[in-house]
Amino acid sequence: MISLGLSNLCPTNLSSSSLKTGSAQSLPFIPLLRSKFGSSQAAATQATNIRMEGNSDTVPSIVVYVTVPNREAGKKLANSIVKEKLAACVNIVPGIESVYQWQGEIQSDAEELLIIKTRQSLLEALTEHVKANHEYEVPEVISLPITGGSIPYLKWLKDSTRD
Repeated sequence: MISLGLSNLCPTNLSSSSLKTGSAQSLPFIPLLRSKFGSSQAAATQATNIRMEGNSDTVPSIVVYVTVPNREAGKKLANSIVKEKLAACVNIVPGIESVYQWQGEIQSDAEELLIIKTRQSLLEALTEHVKANHEYEVPEVISLPITGGSIPYLKWLKDSTRD
């Protein structure tokens, strides 16, 4: 075992019984440990991970969730979405279980989830593309705004999708 010399920072007189009974105890002050990179690392992170408002290198962007019945359907739909430049990237997440109400009955199905990153302005075209190429009668298409993140990634998203 490697000792970091921090044993004096944690109280050893706390018993599990005193914590379970809810008795109040004062814990000692534990100082924050800082990386040797400190503020310069934080500044670099802040420079590339900021909110999108007012950034001319990015466009308003969204994440769209679409569920599909299986891997084959997911790959086919994901490929067509990226080929048409309706999204920069589609992640295919296997092994989800969806529980929902359909025609008055509770259903449960194994599905896969597509996580689609695109421009907000492409949501309508993307939705129409999904509806035209999906085997479900009512495919799930829901979007969430991207309010910030890695500026280089968001610039790539902009450059990889149609205007």
